[in-house]
Amino acid sequence: MIVLDSTVLIDHLRGRPAAERVNRLAQSHEILATTAINVEEIVRGLRMSEQAADKLFAGLVVLQIGQEEAVRAGEWRRDFGALGITLSQADCLIAACVVTAGGRLATGNPQDFPMPGVHVEDWPVGT
Repeated sequence: MIVLDSTVLIDHLRGRPAAERVNRLAQSHEILATTAINVEEIVRGLRMSEQAADKLFAGLVVLQIGQEEAVRAGEWRRDFGALGITLSQADCLIAACVVTAGGRLATGNPQDFPMPGVHVEDWPVGT
């Protein structure tokens, strides 16, 4: 399973090369997913010309946030905070969903996901 972060979803919606990469993965029967957090981020920032998001989401497994993910995200924020590193709540929840699902995270912002156990694939924005 590959979990698509907001950067990849935005590139897909805008027809950038990530769209072709996502389509190839779908054709190879890779399970494509995202998280409820990413759905919110995309909907919040949609341009009027990007109403194709509903079709995109329909083709993805949308991972939900439960207690296990919330606890893991809170632990990461606490542990990294003790080291003087601030992690965003959204990124920690996304990463926790990825770990629980046993997937890989495709993102244009790999530096935002230093959490242990998160397998991150760097998909640079616009490529």
